[in-house]
Amino acid sequence: MKHLNKFFAAAFMFVGLASQAQDSNNPWAISFGVNGVDTQVSARQSPLNQRPRFIELANVSDNWNILPSVSYLSVSRHIGDGFSVGLAGSVNKIDKWSRRPLPTDFNSYTTEVINPGDLSYYAIDANIRYSFMEMIGTKWFDPSLTVGGGYNFFGDASAGTVNGGLGLTFWFTEQVGLQLQSMYKHSFDEYRTINEDVPVHFQHMAGITFKFGGKDTDGDGIYDKDDQCPDVAGLKEFNGCPDTDKDGIQDSADNCPDVFGLAEFNGCPDTDGDGIIDNEDACPDVKGTKMMKGCPDADGDGVADKDDNCPDVKGPKENGGCPWPDTDGDGVNDKDDQCPDVPGTINNNGCPEVSAAVQKALNDYAKTILFDTGKSSIKAQSEKVLADIVGILKEYPNAKFTVEGHTDSVGSDKLNMDLSDSRAASVKNYLVENGIDASRLTSKGYGESKPIDTNKTSAGRANNRRVEINLVK
Repeated sequence: MKHLNKFFAAAFMFVGLASQAQDSNNPWAISFGVNGVDTQVSARQSPLNQRPRFIELANVSDNWNILPSVSYLSVSRHIGDGFSVGLAGSVNKIDKWSRRPLPTDFNSYTTEVINPGDLSYYAIDANIRYSFMEMIGTKWFDPSLTVGGGYNFFGDASAGTVNGGLGLTFWFTEQVGLQLQSMYKHSFDEYRTINEDVPVHFQHMAGITFKFGGKDTDGDGIYDKDDQCPDVAGLKEFNGCPDTDKDGIQDSADNCPDVFGLAEFNGCPDTDGDGIIDNEDACPDVKGTKMMKGCPDADGDGVADKDDNCPDVKGPKENGGCPWPDTDGDGVNDKDDQCPDVPGTINNNGCPEVSAAVQKALNDYAKTILFDTGKSSIKAQSEKVLADIVGILKEYPNAKFTVEGHTDSVGSDKLNMDLSDSRAASVKNYLVENGIDASRLTSKGYGESKPIDTNKTSAGRANNRRVEINLVK
């Protein structure tokens, strides 16, 4: 075992180099365990063609040389498509050497096992391995085929070999497994002289294998090369990307990544279930309508309840959702009622209409207004009549009237026209001075042009001398 230190130095140097190349999912593997060397396969041969016979390979107690300690170490690198390359080193002690038949007895197929003097054994092998695990579609059962070559030492003898073997690994986890392997090592030494020749032999190995080298920056259990979000811890179902709110929608596709939501709303919540996502819902805790931006409208007046001062009664938005008042109860809302405190008619904008009876009453009063003879000054006894006229006009605050003056035919036309005009103006001024808005009144004199009776009698002329107050329609 004089080269043992060299072997271990080389093996551990290789491991050190390997640990610097971690750039894919567990591309590196280290295996170690025990090995058994069996020289029986080349001890028996046919006398005709000198080919080895593969017999009694499982006779462990008689044929196998086993060192009861860790006696092999291998390092391998996955290169893709099921292939990996590796370097292995092993040590053993040969105390069971299968000897061939004596040259005088080639017809005998019996061999004998002798102790060659505790030969040291060690080997360095380079291999190419093909794994069938992906082909058969399993995650734990890993059969393999290995070919390669190596250099083997039996005591003072050494020689290169061509190797081929079968292996089987049972993976307990993604990175730890039990490895079993049998390797046929064919040397080209023609003889089997101890300390001079290296026999064709089998080497069997059993041990633990560890895969490593995968990089997982965010520590989420998904290697960077398969992780679509390698710097943020995520979930396997989202290829390593996170789902912060755990709503089943990864953050990159979630419009509300910090709040549990629904897929139909791209991850945003709809707390009240009204079909409007919370961040667009003006009333997220109360079911509403899209028209009201997610708020309810109990009375259906188009004003959301939260803004409706009368949520149970329909009303216009302009009045805070409440119906317009109608103080005088005439069917015309106060906002449109020009006489909100006096019942009126819709046709007259909420103001009372002057009826024919009222019009007649006005003129009956007006006809009794007395003036000083030939003048426009009103006699004092007419003030009560004028007060009654003022009272009637105030009942119709929206109505407009014209005050008309008339005379009989006594006197000239011009004189009569001027007199009627001034008397009409005198009545108008009295009404304005007593509380009637001047904008509601006009005055005009017609002289003797519109008689209502004959001017041939004193009674008729008295009827023609008059004042009329007529509604402007």
